[in-house]
Parts: sequence; C-alpha cells; structure tokens
Amino acid sequence: QVESRCPNLPHPVAAPVQLSLYYESLCPACREFLVLELFPTWLLLPSEMLNITLVPYGNAEERNISGKWDFQCQHGPEECLGNMIEACLMHEAKNFSTYFPVIFCLESGSSVTKNLEAHPMCPLSWQCLQIYAPELDRGRIAACVQGDTGMALMHQNAQLTKALDPPHQFVPWIVINGKHTDELQAQAEASLLGLVCSLYQGEKPEACGGSKAPKTPLGCRR
Repeated sequence: QVESRCPNLPHPVAAPVQLSLYYESLCPACREFLVLELFPTWLLLPSEMLNITLVPYGNAEERNISGKWDFQCQHGPEECLGNMIEACLMHEAKNFSTYFPVIFCLESGSSVTKNLEAHPMCPLSWQCLQIYAPELDRGRIAACVQGDTGMALMHQNAQLTKALDPPHQFVPWIVINGKHTDELQAQAEASLLGLVCSLYQGEKPEACGGSKAPKTPLGCRR
C-alpha cells in the first residue's frame, strides 16, 4: 500500500516498443507506410515509448566483385542510390530525431532522387537537408555516398536483412519487439499508433486515447 500513501514516488519506466522497418527507398508500399503510418506515429508519441530502427535495403542483392561490393536493387540504380543516401544520412547524423525528418522528406516527395547525373546527392536531398537538418555536413554525406563507407553501410544492411528470421518475403517488412508475424504486420499497416499503444506497458499518453478531455468537433466553421 506504499504507492497509495506516497503518490509522488517515481514509477518504473516501461520499456519502449521496438520497431524495425526493413524497406527500400523506391518501393511504393514502403514509402506509404513510412510517410502515412510510421512518421505520424513517431511525432505523436513521446520518445521513450517507441524506438525505431530503419534498414534501407529490402529486396536488393549484393555481389562481391574483385573485392568490392556491387548492389542490384529491385527498382534499379536509382533505388540503390536512394538506399545509400539514407544509410549515409543515418551514419553521419547518428541522432534519430535529426535524420528521420529528412528521410520522411525524401520519401514523401515525388521522387526520392532526381538529376542523378548532375550530382550524386540530388537537389531534392539537399532541399530536405536544408529544411530539416541544415547543421549536417553535406560534404561528408556526399563523400559517404561516393566512397567505401557507403558500400560498407549497404553491406551491413544486406547482412541485417539476410539474417531476418523468418526470412522476409516482401517489403515493407515490419519487426515488432524482435518478432515478425502476419498479424503484427497487418496491425502495423492498418494502425501503427493503435498497435504501439496496445503493446506499451507504461502510462498511456493522450495520443493513445486516454484523455478525458471533451473532443472538439473537427471542421471549418462558418
């Protein structure tokens, strides 16, 4: 009965829901999940409630040619570049809250990459960086994309994807708390916010529907 007598005692912090998204940059279904489910859910929930890992690789294939990695992507070289840009962005930014808005910007645009011949980091990429993470060093990201670091990151993502158990059959492939099932996948795609709220063992925030405040009718009043 200690808790009832000492209501201000700190409560043990619940573990965050762990979500890993295995995807590829130009896959329409991947982009839809990331833009319409994952990013809004991340914005709505407190950071201690959801921990996200992004693995851009998907249905790509890698080959070792004369000691160097070569990648073939499902949607062609443009997708390989998009995957590499996002992997390098994560590597350089390190902080999830810094790079996720940039990736959201890239994936929500009409094209993840444009004018590839003009520059290995496309104008859209620069625009997204300028808006969401102007503090990041563009030169370092471009060097990563063009150099050995980017190749090593893609090889790492290939290994992570190949190690999935069960093996992925399609993308987006969603792993929740270390598990993938058809039911979890379907629930995440239908309402990720609802799924995370139901799995989280701690105190639910207002975004989970726990608020007793009266709902304000939506609409544009005259």
